[in-house]
Order: sequence, then structure tokens, then C-alpha cells
Amino acid sequence: MKYVSTRGTAPSLSFEEAMMTGLARDGGLYVPAEIPVMSPEDIAGLAGKSYEEIAFIVMRPFIGDAFTDEEFKAIIARAYEGFRHEARAPLVQLGPNHFLLELFHGPTLAFKDFAMQLIGQLFQASLMRANKRVTIVGATSGDTGSAAIEAFRGLSNVDVFILFPHGRVSDIQRKQMTTPEDANVHALAMDGDFDDCQARLKDMFNDFEFRDGVGLAGVNSINWARVLAQVVYYFSSAVSLGAPHREVSFTVPTGNFGDIFAGYIAKKMGLPVRELVIATNQNDILHRTLETGEYAKAETIPSMSPSMDIQVSSNFERALFDMYGRDGGAIAQLMEELKSGSFKISQGALEQLRETFTSGRASEEECADTIRDMERTTGEILCPHTAVAVKVAKEHLSDVPMITLSTAHPAKFPDAVIAACGHYPDLPPHMAEMADKPERVTRVPNDLDALKKLVHERRAR
Repeated sequence: MKYVSTRGTAPSLSFEEAMMTGLARDGGLYVPAEIPVMSPEDIAGLAGKSYEEIAFIVMRPFIGDAFTDEEFKAIIARAYEGFRHEARAPLVQLGPNHFLLELFHGPTLAFKDFAMQLIGQLFQASLMRANKRVTIVGATSGDTGSAAIEAFRGLSNVDVFILFPHGRVSDIQRKQMTTPEDANVHALAMDGDFDDCQARLKDMFNDFEFRDGVGLAGVNSINWARVLAQVVYYFSSAVSLGAPHREVSFTVPTGNFGDIFAGYIAKKMGLPVRELVIATNQNDILHRTLETGEYAKAETIPSMSPSMDIQVSSNFERALFDMYGRDGGAIAQLMEELKSGSFKISQGALEQLRETFTSGRASEEECADTIRDMERTTGEILCPHTAVAVKVAKEHLSDVPMITLSTAHPAKFPDAVIAACGHYPDLPPHMAEMADKPERVTRVPNDLDALKKLVHERRAR
């Protein structure tokens, strides 16, 4: 299995090389050169298997010879042993033909744990084998950072630096990043919004002297291994509702496009998916793009669903790469145009996007109304990101089961939940003690040179 860059000029890599590289040296994102396809019989054979067994079967074709079967099974087992639900990703029925996929039973109570716990184990196995050390730098709108810190904290061959927008994450999200005591993790509160954090992250990767000098590695959803891990729960949930013998649809709350792109990969692998619905909040660039055919950045407006407060959806580049017939030159041109604020999608590519994805948006008022209504009618308390998706999913219900993906445990966003329904969602006992721990955080400017200097000074030699 080889991996190629969406911008066409970086060398093709193996799975392990692409995982450790993160962003391609031409600025693109790595994707598989071809997508393995599962037969209906193969998909039907997943029924009744554990989440870990399904994960092995779904992901195995993508990793090539990076790990033996025994090594990979052990990696998967370690990745999910800390989850607090035997099913790992259980389904809860919200209404007729509408199901919620609970993805918040991992260590940090967010869907990012499914990918980050796995990538932490993959990195550890690879680095130990090669006797190497890396510096991980990540940007987060809230949940990626805490999941990365939880996955890599205390490891002897990894330094972790996480950029998050100062004042734009919830208190719980911030404390998950700032209370760990491990010397190898560094929480950096950066001036600006998430797009600024993500831009500085890409700048660091594109400074090859710095990148090579500190052994830079990335665990944002620009890393293909992150996307691959998320493909698994599309299969596990669909099979539990009757796939491949009947179709299913998915609604996905998304800002950076990684989670719904995983659903696109599942569909290309043979999962019978009727609709992939993009759910956006008031920062609705993805919804606007499908409606107008123009990807045009606007001001990022802080919302009660901060993990979706994004204007540059990095993984959308991966989708465009396929819609443009895998023409790396065309994608490089679009990304160059985006530096000026926008680009227009060709008619052919736009038609393919609209055939593949549908979309919707939820205002702040609609999000709050959904939290309130779902608590009243089902007893289910939703985090605001999940509420955005539930609102949009209801507009796309049909004769096939709709699976709405959750984002996080509602206790990570208590202010929004209390304002909507009057109930304080309690943190699970294992996280309640976090409230009293001292925080370790460094305020940093939106300045590339200052960030590089800090990484050089703080990382272990």
C-alpha cells in the first residue's frame, strides 16, 4: 500500500512513512494510492464481532507490511482498553430510524480518542523499533489537543506541543490540556482563532530546516492514520443496523472535514451508504460551499460548539483531490488561490461533491433548542456539536436508518448545556478531580518565529 500527496509532487510513501511524516513536503495531505474494497460477504462477516476485531479487519489492508498481524492486533487492543464502554461505540435510538453513535466513552470523552489512542500506540511501536525521538506539534479547536496529550503523555521518545486558541475552548477542554503533569507535554494558548493555530502548524511543517531539526511529526487530522481509525466506527455501526443487507445514512458534525471524510472512505470501501450529511454550525463554510460552489473564508464567529469554529477545513483538500480526478496540480492551484481568501470549484467537481455529500446548518438558537428538546423527549443530553448534527439529521431522515455521530460528552460543555436545558451534566468520576489540579500553560503570540524558538527550548534533547 502506497500513499500519495494531494498536491502531486511529494514522493509516495509507505503507511508507516506517511504516518510519521504527517504533512507532505509539497504541502499536501497523504491519501492511499488506491482504496481497498470489501465485498458484501466480507462486510456481513463483521456482524457479531468486537470493535477491536472489526478495527483489525477494516484497517489491515491499509497498513501494508508496517506491522505483523500479531503486532497490529496488540496495538489495537492497547488503544481501546481504556474505553469505558464494552461496545466502545454504542448506538442509542433517538427516534424512528434515527440513532446516535456515542463516541465519547474514551479517556478524554470525545470522538478524537478513537483515532488518537490508536495513533499513540502506532507511534510508540514504530519509534521504539527505530530507536527514534520525535516532536509532535498539534493544533486544536478543543478535543484533538486533550486526546493527543492523553495518548502521548509520559512517553520517553515523544515531546508534545499543542496549540489552542486562547479563550476559545471550554474550561473542561482547557483543563484537560493544562493539568497533566508529565514533563513531555506542553499546552500553548495562542492568540487568535483555530485557523491561526492550524496555519502556524502548517508553517512549521513547511519550514524544512526546522522540521528536520526537531524531528517534527503531526497528529492532527492531516495525518492519514487519524482518518483511518475513524473509518472503523462507520462499519461497526452500519453492520449493527443491518449492513450490507440494507443501506444506512450518516450525519456528521464537522469543522475540519476529517470525520466525514472517513465516512467517504468507508463508502468507497463498499459500505452501502445512501447519504453523507455534513452538519455545520454558524461557521458554515462547508455548507455554503456545497450551495454556491465557492469556498470563501469569512470571519470565524465564536459559538457554543467551538470545535466547529473553523474556516479552513484541511481535510476538504482530500475530497477535492478525488473530485478533480486526483489531479495534484489542480489541487495545488486551488490551495494557492485560497491564500487570497477563496476559490471556485469546477462544475464537474462540484457535481461530484453534491452527489457524494449533502449538508445543513444549525444556528445558535437551533442548537440550544435541540439540546432542550432531546433532553425533554428522550432523556438524552447532547453536547452542542452533537446537537448541531441532530438538528441537521432530522431534516434528512428517510426510509433508511440515519446514524448521527456524536462529538463529545455533554459535561465538556456545561455552560451551553445548562443554558439550554437547565441541567448540569456531571463529569464522570474519573475526571471530576481535574477541577482542583493546577494548570500548566504558556501564552504565546501568533508568531512563527516565537513558536519555533519555544519548541527548540522546551523539547528534550
